[in-house]
Amino acid sequence: MSEVLVEIVDGVAVLTLNRPQQRNAFSRNMGRELGNLYRRFDADDEVRVLVLTGTPPAFCAGADLDSGADTFAAPTDDAFTASPVNPPAFGLRKPVIAAVNGHAIGIGLTLAMQADIRFVADGAKYAIPQVRRGVIPDAMSHWTVPRVAGMAAAAEILLTGRTFDGPEAVRLGIASRSLPADEVLPAALAIARDIATNVAPMSAALSKRLLWDTARHGFTPERVARYETELHHRVMGGADAVEGVRAFLDRRDPEWSARVSADWRELPWL
Repeated sequence: MSEVLVEIVDGVAVLTLNRPQQRNAFSRNMGRELGNLYRRFDADDEVRVLVLTGTPPAFCAGADLDSGADTFAAPTDDAFTASPVNPPAFGLRKPVIAAVNGHAIGIGLTLAMQADIRFVADGAKYAIPQVRRGVIPDAMSHWTVPRVAGMAAAAEILLTGRTFDGPEAVRLGIASRSLPADEVLPAALAIARDIATNVAPMSAALSKRLLWDTARHGFTPERVARYETELHHRVMGGADAVEGVRAFLDRRDPEWSARVSADWRELPWL
């Protein structure tokens, strides 16, 4: 049985971590499936937004502890990586929303940190507790958490490994909203559908890439200004720039024509 379920509706692909008996505990196969789906939908123009969630009542309980004390045994092959989902969500050209509808522990939370937007559940438990298990945080969390929430919050989250709830996740800056658990996925889907309808796919792709690459490479404000100007030259005068204004004035849904799969060009900073 697949460990990541897929449903596509109205331009939104919902990817659901699906090991309910293990509270969606992460496995190597789950990571491989998720990476394959990320690649597949990044190249699919019919999918404009991805939503990552988990089969209730958990989002992802973290590492599978069925091996007991050997859970974090030394790797026996060169295939081991602390970033087992490739590409990461921030590397896609489509917006990715994490609907963290239940407990997210360890890699369950560090994977959600790779998304663009996160909604969490009020009463769920959240933690990146690897330092309490004799290992260290994974999935590039030493990069994502400080850039999303700031260095002070990252140090508290990563170095204490402590557990917190949804409202505190918002206060710490790692989530946008905290909602009752059964409202998390509907809220994420509402945002996803709005993006899928009203946001030009190429505009979203270019803006997302500049946003994350600015964090990756530490672009100065002056460089960002230059790249924004170059990307404006790329999109201004195009069919979507005309359609966006016409649709707004006509009070109707826009009909976007640029295709990320076919029209994507190398970025000016690469």
